[in-house]
Amino acid sequence: MKYLIILGDGMADHPIGRLGGKTPLQYADTPGMDFIARNGRTGRLATIPEGFLPGSEVANTAILGYDLKKVYEGRGPLEAASIGYDMDGDDLALRCNIITLNNGVIKNHHGGHMTTAQGDALIKRLNEELGRDGVKFHTGTQYRHLLIINRGNKHITCAPPHDHPNEQWKELLVKPEAGWEDVADGRRMTARETADLLNDIIIKSQAVLNDGGQGGNDGNVLSVWPWGGGYRPAMKTLAELYPQIKSGAVISAVDLIKGIGRYAGLEVINVEGATGLADTNYEGKTEAAIAALKTSDFVFLHIEASDEAGHDGDLELKLKTIENLDKRVVSPICEELRSWKGEPVSVALLPDHPTPVEVRTHVDEPVPFAIWHKGITPDGVQAFDEVSCVSGSYGMLRLGEFMREFMKA
Repeated sequence: MKYLIILGDGMADHPIGRLGGKTPLQYADTPGMDFIARNGRTGRLATIPEGFLPGSEVANTAILGYDLKKVYEGRGPLEAASIGYDMDGDDLALRCNIITLNNGVIKNHHGGHMTTAQGDALIKRLNEELGRDGVKFHTGTQYRHLLIINRGNKHITCAPPHDHPNEQWKELLVKPEAGWEDVADGRRMTARETADLLNDIIIKSQAVLNDGGQGGNDGNVLSVWPWGGGYRPAMKTLAELYPQIKSGAVISAVDLIKGIGRYAGLEVINVEGATGLADTNYEGKTEAAIAALKTSDFVFLHIEASDEAGHDGDLELKLKTIENLDKRVVSPICEELRSWKGEPVSVALLPDHPTPVEVRTHVDEPVPFAIWHKGITPDGVQAFDEVSCVSGSYGMLRLGEFMREFMKA
């Protein structure tokens, strides 16, 4: 048996009055997803461990069966692994967004959906003006970049910018964790010193990125926003955790997912035109997943577009991303696998967390999931959505229970 996870990031949602009280998954036309639910078994999955925020780095790592209390070091180290930066033992790695501010609030977490080329030019400017010994910016993808603070202290509180749209940015500046303010944590600087350094970088970046700090005619001001900091994690590979997996691949446009994949021992497959947005190369990702299944035991196919639409509060776009995922990824993959005569493939379909369009941020709520492969006994659920899967035969699973069930195929 081979294994394929199709993950629609942030695809789950809440009932919406404009949709007659249905969720986007219920309202959208999704024959491929419904095929998996109707011909497989379904349930719900709690993806966020107690004490953790519902970030994609947390949810996706948990879905793959890892104990977050043992391996979690924040999003920054995953970004580092993705772009090929080899952290040393003294590094603090932070995810570094380029965000948009307007009238003192966070307007968006993505700097207006800039391109990677635009982001790279800004990162080079930041290194010229703010980089120094022990402080270095590294280019990632689009608005998602990396900041390395050598000997920085991870015991700080940072606000993920996608969780705080329309909030006052100055109230969200970095703070030392209570009890760690003046603790050096070995050879590292104190948490207070680290927080002060990062806040200084945030404020100075606005002058660097906006010609002296002045925004455009629309009042928009670009700023760096570091968060998700951590040290180098210690993770076993999936092959070490599950004997069924001898080789595997991850396909995503998102650096943190690629980073999880690298630590999990998966080959990172880059697809030309994969953007992480609604204009991503769905067909290219589909072709890459099918090709990878022919040579690998396990494939993790991650599609980001619905999450970004949710963060932007764009209901029409979220519906479009769900239907594109169904029509251009799920349906052709199911059609292909139904025709295979060789080794069967078990397919799991799920989001990592909900990103409701009327909330515009991640929420810690269970997500629907479905597992289908040739020979599985269907459980009678006819559609893939948050409501239908409540009746599924898997019931409610938590964290690593999902991967253990998936591997049973």
